[in-house]
Amino acid sequence: MSQPSTPVFSTVQRGGNLTVSSGSLWEPKIGYSRAVKKGNMIFVSGCVGIEADKTYSPDPTRQAERSLEIIGAALAALGASMADVVSTRMYIIDIAEWEKIALAHGKIFGEIRPATVMVEVSKLIDDAARVEIEATAMAG
Repeated sequence: MSQPSTPVFSTVQRGGNLTVSSGSLWEPKIGYSRAVKKGNMIFVSGCVGIEADKTYSPDPTRQAERSLEIIGAALAALGASMADVVSTRMYIIDIAEWEKIALAHGKIFGEIRPATVMVEVSKLIDDAARVEIEATAMAG
């Protein structure tokens, strides 16, 4: 049986927040949620471009696309969409790959045009990860 390409998320009310979990083993260890909705604000934690089979494409464009797919699924679990995104942050391990990563971001956000930042970092959580993207949205 193949794994779904889009993660399945569960939502839980925690205090005044609606939180989303992807079921990752890291979430309870680190103490975070994939996304949190408070009022009309949604904050999506950084997402690396890990595929459903737990591997990474060597292509930074594909990793960025996958990161954005995961963000989109987290937003959908909270009744929002990529059109609701107002800000993104992109962390990349090689600034020379910025155009490849920007290609994926531009394909999704070309007409939406959220505020954004892209910075080079020395390392991400997995040696195979080339990019991590987080997002903030306003919905509802």
